[in-house]
Amino acid sequence: MSAFFRPTLVALAAAACSVPLAAASAGSGGPTFPLPLEAYTAGEQGLSLWEVLKHRVGVQPFNLVASGIFLLAILHTFCSPKILQWAHHAREEHEAKLRALEASGGLRPGSRPPVSFKAELLHFLGEIEAVFGLWVIPLLAAITAAKGWDAAQNYVTYGVKYTEPLFVVVIMAIAATRPILRLSESVLGRVAALGGGTPLAWWFSILTLAPLLGSFITEPAAMTIAALLLLQNFYRFNPSMRLRYATLGLLFVNISVGGTLTHFAAPPVLMVAAKWGWDTPFMLQHFGWKAAIGIVISNAIYYAVFRREFKALATGSNPPSEEDVVEAHATQRRDRVPAWITAVHVGALAWTVLTAHYVPLFLGGFLVFLAFTQATAHHQDPIGLRSPVLVGFFLAGLVVHGSLQQWWIAPVLGSLSEIPLKFGAIFLTAFNDNAAITYLASLVPGLTPELKYAVVSGAVIGGGLTVIANAPNPAGQSILSRCFPGGVSPLNLFLGALAPTAVMTVVFLLTT
Repeated sequence: MSAFFRPTLVALAAAACSVPLAAASAGSGGPTFPLPLEAYTAGEQGLSLWEVLKHRVGVQPFNLVASGIFLLAILHTFCSPKILQWAHHAREEHEAKLRALEASGGLRPGSRPPVSFKAELLHFLGEIEAVFGLWVIPLLAAITAAKGWDAAQNYVTYGVKYTEPLFVVVIMAIAATRPILRLSESVLGRVAALGGGTPLAWWFSILTLAPLLGSFITEPAAMTIAALLLLQNFYRFNPSMRLRYATLGLLFVNISVGGTLTHFAAPPVLMVAAKWGWDTPFMLQHFGWKAAIGIVISNAIYYAVFRREFKALATGSNPPSEEDVVEAHATQRRDRVPAWITAVHVGALAWTVLTAHYVPLFLGGFLVFLAFTQATAHHQDPIGLRSPVLVGFFLAGLVVHGSLQQWWIAPVLGSLSEIPLKFGAIFLTAFNDNAAITYLASLVPGLTPELKYAVVSGAVIGGGLTVIANAPNPAGQSILSRCFPGGVSPLNLFLGALAPTAVMTVVFLLTT
């Protein structure tokens, strides 16, 4: 099968999963599971939050089962690094056995060695992008046991929208192409050149400009570009593990808030912008400038903390030899992309952003884009779909689980005043996608403008604390995970993101 048709079939398979909700429901009479929030409200007047939650479990006991499975999935994400260590150990044991077999003549030279099923299974279970998709299996089994197969099938097929996961797959694939990376590297490189092109200069320019760029090319695209450039221009200098996690946490927080200059780039803003009437001028006035200030302050604080290590990295990075310079120039000439091809790629990004809510349009555009890359293959790198598809799988699983958590998230958010709501949104975002938090907040009737601001600002502020907190985070982790032996530790990521999260909290509180 040709290199073009393989990714095309993947895209077509994804399109097959994106049946419009309204059309599907019309044909099936509409899903009866889960219960809409309106089904719980009778008899809840005057009840405390705890009593409301008990009442909702009484009305729909399966709520407790769904949330228990969701909790187990979250715990699984925290265990993923350890599972990956077991996988690597199992693989090493298997390779040692193969070497012993070869030495004893039990394995013919040139024959295909057997694969360690145990090692491969553990590696799959340790892939954080696969966790929530895997836990959909016991969730489906539980729904089938409690409600029947029709309810389970209708919920996964018709009751959940997969627009955002599909969008992330497409935008990641386009953003990781050679023309887009060369353009981004050129822009950020010009800024880094002002600081001498040192690891610090690249670090500061990427972590400052790429998140703000996310307000225009969307956060998933900005995350992909920033992570790839950090990999090439910072992580390759082998910073300490503390600085690696600090950078990863800073990247996640900055990307989460950096997409708030506009109303169409950040997933948590997208969920409420149309319903609440928020446009780009509104976002700039109430969110954008605060995000920019917070990003600069956070970067400056981490620079002050790690300034000695940055100096050591600059000293330790040997200046290129004359041969290296000649080879670099030759590589640049080979990799140079004509301006018109870059313009087409930028247009593909723009089309995907403009049609982000319309799956047939942006998937159709992606198929045309794949054909274009095949026709200009001498100026392209192979389209990598492994990371985008894994991240899409992660988000799709998260959406399936998250949609069953509204029974408790909505009353929790609705019971809080402005300041507690902001901190509540930050806390809840660490355990659920921040877009899900704002979406559920949009279902709460009677929210004042102050409460709307509180929940959205809290959701974007907390978007860097965990890998599941913001939709683009899995993309960044997937690209940078090779820099963290044994996988990214959720605890160390949380600690690395804690300081910039605190900075953003203070900035958004003091400028309200």
